[in-house]
Amino acid sequence: MTGARPDLPAPTSPNHLGAHVLPDGSGVRFELWAPRASRVEVALVAEDRTQRNVDLTAREDGVWSVTVPGVAAEQRYGFRVHGEWDPDHGMRFNPAKLLLDPYARAVTAGVDYAGPIRDHPDDDDFLPDPTDSFAAVPLSVVVDPTPPPTPIDRRRPMADSVIYELHVKGFTRQHPAVPEHLRGTYAGLAYPAVIDWFRSLGVTAVELLPIHQFVSEPFLIRRGLSNYWGYNTMGFFAPHSAYGSVGTLGSQVSEFKEMVSALHEAGIEVILDVVYNHTGEGNHEGPTLAFRGIDHAGYYRLTEDQRNDYDVTGTGNSVDSSQPGVAKLISDSLHYWVEEMGIDGFRFDLATTLLRDRDHAVRTEDGFLAGIADDPALAGVKLIAEPWDVGPYGYQVGAFGEPWSEWNDKFRGTVRDYWRGEIHGVRDLAESLAGSPQTFGDRGADASINFVTAHDGMTLRDLVSYNGKYNLANGEDNRDGSDDNRSWNCGVEGETDDPDVVALRHRQARNLMATLLLADGVPMITAGDEFGRTQQGNNNAYCQDSPISWVHWTTLDEWSDLLELTRGLLALRAEHPVLRGVDRREFSWWSETGQPMTEAQWDDGGRRLLGRLATGTATDTDTSTFLTWFHSGPDPVTVTLPDSDHWQVLTHTGIADEFAETYEPGASVVVPGRTVLVLRAG
Repeated sequence: MTGARPDLPAPTSPNHLGAHVLPDGSGVRFELWAPRASRVEVALVAEDRTQRNVDLTAREDGVWSVTVPGVAAEQRYGFRVHGEWDPDHGMRFNPAKLLLDPYARAVTAGVDYAGPIRDHPDDDDFLPDPTDSFAAVPLSVVVDPTPPPTPIDRRRPMADSVIYELHVKGFTRQHPAVPEHLRGTYAGLAYPAVIDWFRSLGVTAVELLPIHQFVSEPFLIRRGLSNYWGYNTMGFFAPHSAYGSVGTLGSQVSEFKEMVSALHEAGIEVILDVVYNHTGEGNHEGPTLAFRGIDHAGYYRLTEDQRNDYDVTGTGNSVDSSQPGVAKLISDSLHYWVEEMGIDGFRFDLATTLLRDRDHAVRTEDGFLAGIADDPALAGVKLIAEPWDVGPYGYQVGAFGEPWSEWNDKFRGTVRDYWRGEIHGVRDLAESLAGSPQTFGDRGADASINFVTAHDGMTLRDLVSYNGKYNLANGEDNRDGSDDNRSWNCGVEGETDDPDVVALRHRQARNLMATLLLADGVPMITAGDEFGRTQQGNNNAYCQDSPISWVHWTTLDEWSDLLELTRGLLALRAEHPVLRGVDRREFSWWSETGQPMTEAQWDDGGRRLLGRLATGTATDTDTSTFLTWFHSGPDPVTVTLPDSDHWQVLTHTGIADEFAETYEPGASVVVPGRTVLVLRAG
């Protein structure tokens, strides 16, 4: 007989779930939401790995609690949760499995994947395994409260932001100016030379790939690999301990705060890529490290028979945000990272999963989404959705509404197609350059997070160097990763010394970067793209904690042209609001005739040239007029400039001497093939 999804009580404890040192330092209070458990113990683990178990007391709201005198910061602990073993009702209680605290502020590193970390034996997923997992699992750590980081002087409006997506370890792992013992750590990211890089580039916010405590999948460990990106969370309050430079008993919390302070003092905001849609336990066949052992149906979406996980994330499980305890967990986590850890924004991985109701249907009008948007504690905090998951009706780009911004994959596809010549005319390009109003309506251009590349997929250099993917190092015979790369190798597959091909690749990379930075909306740059980072064609490097994924700083001279262009365009964008769609009231699309585009020209599927004229209004802080030409065709084209002004060339993606410095009103200008040209009137 199968069971229906349980109706579980909402925890009423305001901010006390987890482990909290008492104000007078006399002990620690432990609280855990386990509404269907029959008994809960906290296992206090000593330095010599001996345990002392203390029972908790249940309340009507499903929260178990106890105060233990004499316990202090750095105490390692876990929970043992007792209850009925009844997989037909989503109950897989097994006190032999030592469980992480979902609210732990710090977690010791390490899982012994050969150990008894599953709640069942090898030969039957639906029988309990009585073997103690104590020696094979990470432990939660009690952390002393410390002051939050230095706040940033002013959080920029989203419309004024430039986001730089990076991996905490990979960004500094090979940085020559960072001391070796700090490379790949929070302290390394806070090092002055790194801070100077962000400031000199012109980015306003760093978006960190997941830093919540995470684990690797067992199948990766068996291949000798690991989960590098970190989309496999096991602790929504704990900064990943492996990125600390000192230890795992709470120092990682202080080090993270020091990193945030250093970035804030430089005027750089910190955005976290957060993974609330699934956890690192996988499906019911996977390890039981926390949530499944506390309440399988309480934390995860299950199929109708309540035995199996209902997976809309592609990872084996999906967190059930429609359950009250889970909704509180996510809300409390967000509050903690904003109020205690100084975070300025969040990018929600597979955010559609969080919109699903108890029947797994997507709800964009109320529920979890509305709760986050209306939360006063998150006012002014940047909220970014990856607006899809892999379940039914999972693709929800444009549906999140204010105050959300959304990853715009339509922009990515259109811009890639335009510059590789696989596009029908220029209508889609115009839509992307204008902030995708057909997708986001009247929400404003800052609703669109524009990107050409991200952590997931090819780097910018690889987009212009490979037609196919090269993922053999991942151990899946090149079957993993997308086949829809929309890349073009410029005539030769992979690395080459052919000077013509190399020159074309540089030009195409400059074109892609220029289009990203000149479009309305919020640009997101993938770390290293501005100076030619390559993953050797690997477009799914999630398991590559290796030089394949690490940012290599040896190409700065070779790709200095791209770096110079990026810095110049970001400086222009910062100086002129009209170039980023802020307060702009007047813009129009122009053709090579020196006149606005005609309907026939819009309908021309072979057209590869588009001009954009943008002027700030009298109410704007910048009344400048800019004319930008985007020409993806291979051959030169002659354009006539408007006859109302003289024109100054500000920047272009060509080579030296391809353009004069200034042009007369109505002048004819030869725009070489595959070029972006930016002119200013006056």
